[in-house]
Amino acid sequence: MARAATTSDAFNAVAEPRRREILTFLALRERPVGDIVATLGLEQPSVSKHLRVLRNVGLVHMRRNGRQKMYRTNAEAIRPLHEWSSTFERYWQHQLNRIKERAEAKANKLSPDFNSRRKHEPDDTDH
Repeated sequence: MARAATTSDAFNAVAEPRRREILTFLALRERPVGDIVATLGLEQPSVSKHLRVLRNVGLVHMRRNGRQKMYRTNAEAIRPLHEWSSTFERYWQHQLNRIKERAEAKANKLSPDFNSRRKHEPDDTDH
């Protein structure tokens, strides 16, 4: 089965780690290409290519400010990605709760012995 082109939808576009990195960098505010290049340490042609893909699927908007191209994220286009990934949040929250419960149960099993030993040991603060 042929893989869909990275420009076909947002999910394929963000499969590339550098594009996710760019989206994260743009999350807080609009930035020019030069800032993306300098901060992320990528080559300008590579950044432009990634931005073109992100723009083609609607994840970023571009506007001109004189000769500069300014990019910002498109929150509405990112929403489907967030909604899809949040379906797994319940699973991970459940897993974290299980880990917490096991750790607390283990700590409770160890706690009586630890506390009784501490009562019999001299306290360093008394000296």
